[in-house]
Amino acid sequence: MSCAFFKEDGETGEFMSYSRFAIYYVPPEGPLATFGATWLGWDILRGATMPQFNVPGLDDITMTPRKYGFHGTLKPPFHLKPGQTQAALETAVAAMASRIAPAICDGLRLTPLSRFLALTPYGALGQLQQVAEACVRELDDFRAPASASELTKRRAAGLTERQDALLTRWGYPYVMEEFRFHLTLTGKLPEDAVPHWTTVVVRDLPKLPRPFVVNQIALCGERRDGRFELIHRYTLAG
Repeated sequence: MSCAFFKEDGETGEFMSYSRFAIYYVPPEGPLATFGATWLGWDILRGATMPQFNVPGLDDITMTPRKYGFHGTLKPPFHLKPGQTQAALETAVAAMASRIAPAICDGLRLTPLSRFLALTPYGALGQLQQVAEACVRELDDFRAPASASELTKRRAAGLTERQDALLTRWGYPYVMEEFRFHLTLTGKLPEDAVPHWTTVVVRDLPKLPRPFVVNQIALCGERRDGRFELIHRYTLAG
């Protein structure tokens, strides 16, 4: 279901509606955000395409994460429950953010996760876990239940008993204690390609933040073209 028109699309001049919403960490304006937009070819902050780094094969390996933009997921994408509105969701996110304390980790580092590459935090992660759990729990009244086809698709990946229970309860299997914060850089890579792309990423990465501070959350929406863009940021002030 799409919500009411919200804002003008920077590329077409048309007003956008959103089919799904998500709560993300989106890096603030600066070298890391610019790197992420240029690496993926999509600027989630402006809702606009970006020329990618001139690297052979980069377009192919970033095709999957491109639509979501450079981000770390806190509450996974969801459809609005019938009867809920974007305006009510924005109000709830603002109220929640006012009660949540910022999260501080030691830093970010490049990590191979199975067969894809991502930036992941290190050090004490409890505060970041608390932010994500609050987003999942406190905004769940806005989430339409996952459809049977969505549940089937998730289960096809092979879930543990606990992950399946989380999927049933929260609409996504990798939340709560299964949550692992990451900013995705690639889709699944051939195993023998991981070292090559690790080298390429390291070459283009800016200096990564130390410490890594999550002091804002971002409400993002999925546009009609299937790509996500920033709707509004909220400062964590608890």
